[in-house]
Amino acid sequence: MESRVEKAVELHHKGYNCAQSIVCAYCDLFGIDEETAYKASEAFGFGMGQMEVCGALTGACMLAGLKNSGGLAQVGKTKAQTYKLDRVLGEAFREMNKSVLCRDLKGVETGVVLRSCDGCVEDGARLVEKYLLED
Repeated sequence: MESRVEKAVELHHKGYNCAQSIVCAYCDLFGIDEETAYKASEAFGFGMGQMEVCGALTGACMLAGLKNSGGLAQVGKTKAQTYKLDRVLGEAFREMNKSVLCRDLKGVETGVVLRSCDGCVEDGARLVEKYLLED
């Protein structure tokens, strides 16, 4: 698979939020159309609208659920493994950026920006490719 890191950043430049940029860049590989991906991930930008967990990371976690979940055929049976995958993504993102919180990444309280939104989108896309698409 060709890397889609640049595609995710291009989507961000078009006005997609950080979560939408990640989810929409890879949606076809996870079995959903772009319109559904865009709508489903809209509330996860800007740290879920509250500067909490970075949208790029939550977008990657949404894709982890699409990859790992057994769906209604396996209710409750795959969530522990999906949560484990979420933790791996979160730990890797934190290692790259020193935080997973939008407000910290943007330096709201400290005045020190740890990572730009474009940089977070790049990192989220790289994590998708490393942990969700590499076999």
